[in-house]
Amino acid sequence: MKKFFALILAVVVNCIFGATLATAAGVAPVLGAVALNAVGCVHMLPAGSLLSGVYTEVWTGQIIEKLREDEKGTFLDGIEDFSAFAENDVVHLVAEGADPDVLINNTEYPIPGQNLNDTDVPISLDKFQTKKTPVTDDELYAISYDKMASVKRRHGKSITNQKLAKAIYNIAPNSHTASTPIVETSGEVDNGRQRITRADIIKLKQYFDDMNVPEEGRRLVLCSDHVNDLLLLDQAFKDQYHNYKTGKISDMYSFEIYERNAMPVYSTDGTKKSFGAIAGPGEFRASVAFSTSMVWKATGGTKMYYREAATDPDYQQNSINFRHYFKAARFKNEAVGAIMSKAVTSQN
Repeated sequence: MKKFFALILAVVVNCIFGATLATAAGVAPVLGAVALNAVGCVHMLPAGSLLSGVYTEVWTGQIIEKLREDEKGTFLDGIEDFSAFAENDVVHLVAEGADPDVLINNTEYPIPGQNLNDTDVPISLDKFQTKKTPVTDDELYAISYDKMASVKRRHGKSITNQKLAKAIYNIAPNSHTASTPIVETSGEVDNGRQRITRADIIKLKQYFDDMNVPEEGRRLVLCSDHVNDLLLLDQAFKDQYHNYKTGKISDMYSFEIYERNAMPVYSTDGTKKSFGAIAGPGEFRASVAFSTSMVWKATGGTKMYYREAATDPDYQQNSINFRHYFKAARFKNEAVGAIMSKAVTSQN
């Protein structure tokens, strides 16, 4: 009987307090009373009991929001976004034909016509899928933290890491050309390679200057090897590095500087290896430069897959994973570059 009266008293107090808060916030008092009592009911439920009905739409929305937040402050922040044009996880880009000829001091009429033969190029977004994570009912009732929220957060983090790795790989030049220059490092020898120097970055800047790439929007994503080289060799860079709070370091020689650990690998002849390839002898991760005017990104659909423990009598465990569509790439094979560590053999 005492528990009953205590419960009634708690409901009354919640109603009064909730109604007061709602009135102060300009909301109907009854809504505040109901909301506060609902919160009270949640705290009285057994651990894990709310998981009997997971709303996948809510979880999917939370994952989408996390993926957006994780992209902020990275080398993709502010890139032209074509997500609004992604239908069925495919983006249609226009491959522009030749530019129109210009007549100077023309005296002949009628002016001749010239067709600009643009073509539609459908591009499928990359599909990122996490492996399913099992969460048993035993875990949910025994642990003291929100395991499901932790699982969701880690799935989002894993997808973001792979998105960024694939994005910088797509942007990186395939090989050295006049419009996609690749600079070899020229510094001191360290573990079979030459370290990067400021002179190497200036050399890449010269290539971009010669290509008439606008200074605004130039970005250089340094691999961890090259960041460590500059930290050891350059006190000014070291001071800048310790002052930054996001993935962006202070600008250097017209480039906005970012850092990434998972970067493309080039073979010793300067050819980009396949995505995810392991560096072989004499091969190292490279740094990548690009102009934001020549790069695009698009986000497609995101879906959560969830199976309740109630449908798994053998193991009595929930299963969760996600699928997400995204792509970032360059418009054309130009205005991008790289700095690769030059391999040094023992004979050198």
